Amino acid sequence: MKNARQSAILSIIEERDVQTQEELARILTELGIRVTQATVSRDIKELRLLKVLSPSGGYKYATADRAEHGISERLVRMFAESVLSIQEVNNLIVIRTLSGSANVAGEAIDNMHWPEILGTISGDNTILVILGTAEEAIEVAERFKESIRVSR
Repeated sequence: MKNARQSAILSIIEERDVQTQEELARILTELGIRVTQATVSRDIKELRLLKVLSPSGGYKYATADRAEHGISERLVRMFAESVLSIQEVNNLIVIRTLSGSANVAGEAIDNMHWPEILGTISGDNTILVILGTAEEAIEVAERFKESIRVSR
């Protein structure tokens, strides 16, 4: 019973923007699964559901991997909005950002998990991206520029 209920919860939050435990309990009841608010609360903890910002501006339940995906999308958007210039030099890329934005933009780069990137160093308004070769630096700089064009 518990596994079926928790499976139903995962399906529900995948299909709908569920904002409260009470709303989730009501939907489960409508599906013929009788629950109490306490049971729903325990299921939420066991499933490690998080409240994340929904596209509509409210909050909804999501699994941790969905929440991370949303964070990554926001980081990429913030990266695109804060970058002023991108310049590759040998096996390095120097990215200039708005003042105070380099750490967030650097976090976005780190979350991209591109295998060519060996590491990043972020200051207040500059990010240094370290790559293995000059060719990789040229290619990755172009991908950065393209991601900025797409996001703007």
